[in-house]
Amino acid sequence: MTLKRGLTFVGEHALLTALAVIFLIPVVFVALTSFMGGHQTLTGALWPHPWEWANYSKAFHTAPLGRWFANSLLYAGLSTAFMLVSSVPMAYVLAKVRFRGANLVFFAVIVAMLLPPQVTQVPIYVMWAQLRVVGTLVPLILPHLFGNAFSVFLLRQFFLTIPKEYADAARMDGTGEWGVLLRVMVPMARPGIAAASIFMFFQCWNDYYGPLLYTSENPAHWPIAYGLASFHGSHSTDWGVIMAVTTLATLPVVVVFFFAQRAFVEGITLTGVKG
Repeated sequence: MTLKRGLTFVGEHALLTALAVIFLIPVVFVALTSFMGGHQTLTGALWPHPWEWANYSKAFHTAPLGRWFANSLLYAGLSTAFMLVSSVPMAYVLAKVRFRGANLVFFAVIVAMLLPPQVTQVPIYVMWAQLRVVGTLVPLILPHLFGNAFSVFLLRQFFLTIPKEYADAARMDGTGEWGVLLRVMVPMARPGIAAASIFMFFQCWNDYYGPLLYTSENPAHWPIAYGLASFHGSHSTDWGVIMAVTTLATLPVVVVFFFAQRAFVEGITLTGVKG
């Protein structure tokens, strides 16, 4: 019976199983290659023999991984916090507060979300250059204090799924709009806020274009994504160590998603499309 149930499960989920295997193959390949010696990585071998555990210690000795991880954590953490501070109130206003021009503001949010960043990059870069902060993480972190279009859109859609009767009841009790937001809406919107936070954290952690533009001339402010690309360029023949650094750079993302996947999936599932 156990075998029959197992075969039935595989048959019903054959496509999902095949997609999962296809997704895992490159991950497993990177992990196994990180334990291979330099000569073995060029032979086409699929299994390490012998296992080169020293690749990981060599990675820490040949690259400033601690600094890169600290910069990425600073970049992703502050950007996520700033996004929440700015985007949650704006999303709440667009979803629950009726005012003249609300649709126009929401249309501007959609346009900002769809606008390619390369279109506005030159004037923005000139502005940061005049403020003398190019070469630091400030141009990458500070803009999130003024809102993020995708996060505003995602949070607004989630706020729309919350019945307005909760907010109306709080207002009847004498609660102001900030009280309604912080005491009623935010606790009920935790799955949506978690999903927006994870999206922002992953986006900043994996960001390469922004650090290339603003911090490439200052190695002290390189995050892990740009540092990994630089390390690959200077150690292009030592694939075992390169894959070890790649595995280490991926681990924080995997750990964050592992612990937050329930809230993330719930937030994506419950986010409606009401207009």
